[in-house]
Amino acid sequence: MKALKTSFLLLLLALTLAPAAWARSQRIDSAEVARLAGRMLMVGFKGDSVAPGCDAERYIRQNRVGGIILFDVDLTGSAKVGSRNITTRPRLKKLTADLQAMADYPLLISADQEGGLVQRLKPRYGFSRIPSALDMAKMPSPQLENTLDLLANELADAGINVNLAPEADIHRDDCPVIGGLDRAFSPCPDSVTMLAERFISACRHHGVACAIKHFPGHGSATADSHYGLTDVTANWKPEELKPFRQLIADGNADMVMTAHIFNRNLDPDYPATLSKRIITDVLRDSLGFDGVVLTDDMYMKGIIDNYSIEDAVVRAINAGADMLIMGNNINTGFEPDRPAHIIGVIVDAVRNGRIPVSRLREANRRIDTLARKLSQKR
Repeated sequence: MKALKTSFLLLLLALTLAPAAWARSQRIDSAEVARLAGRMLMVGFKGDSVAPGCDAERYIRQNRVGGIILFDVDLTGSAKVGSRNITTRPRLKKLTADLQAMADYPLLISADQEGGLVQRLKPRYGFSRIPSALDMAKMPSPQLENTLDLLANELADAGINVNLAPEADIHRDDCPVIGGLDRAFSPCPDSVTMLAERFISACRHHGVACAIKHFPGHGSATADSHYGLTDVTANWKPEELKPFRQLIADGNADMVMTAHIFNRNLDPDYPATLSKRIITDVLRDSLGFDGVVLTDDMYMKGIIDNYSIEDAVVRAINAGADMLIMGNNINTGFEPDRPAHIIGVIVDAVRNGRIPVSRLREANRRIDTLARKLSQKR
């Protein structure tokens, strides 16, 4: 009887202490959360060089951002060609080397190098002219192979290890921002898949990761999400998922970029970037993607005209986005302290229970895995 009573008291003590132990394990270390949050940002800055105390140095050494996005045109300033980060081939190569040297962790350095009208590395800066995706699709196989090898080699030589391309969208003439600019390979999903695979293979051969975009399909949009919320419900077809599904199944997707499009077929409430149904249920669970989910720029009007940036950041992370682009080169002007502000938003959301810290750790695992893999290929 005495032994039974002792066992009961020990059990009671364990049950009393367990909640306290659990609470201690859930305590939020703000410094750790800030580090995790910083790693989830891909940010832009002004200038084609770095110096002590510059914005880029603060973003890397203080905010510890996971990625940098480079542009050639400063849309918040003169909007002239060569007014941002990319001015000449030698200066770009030095810039990316200096950025990597500032970081004590592998840094993702990205640019949009699709070809055609979306080409940050332009001939005027010393790079080759790359045809559009639609023109690439018309090339004989050997010419296409040479073109893609040239594109990938120039990215790698410039120190860019993430290409925000290719389009896995379907070509439609009535889509102003995709088909209207010849950014998609083909109206045929199978052709899109095959050509995107060759594009990705060339980049990977040179140690450059690709972000296929814009999930779950932007090709049927009749408006541009840079300028407002775009509803594709009436035009979108399930076949638009096919290139994404096949590229993921074949192991050809390092990163997937989400679209700021509203698609009632998949989520009646939120645009894709903020949708757990689309990112977690469809992309993760149905398509089986376990790589880095990257948002399109969070300051595009498709988002900020409808949500506060603070609310949008929390919703995107909870939806399953691992990395958020803050190019600081669109709509709202350049804000030097934007990365610090967004990190603060995430820290507060974790502290207040709006974002579980496990979601940040999960995102960091994916980002670190990709960044380490790329650093080994440099």
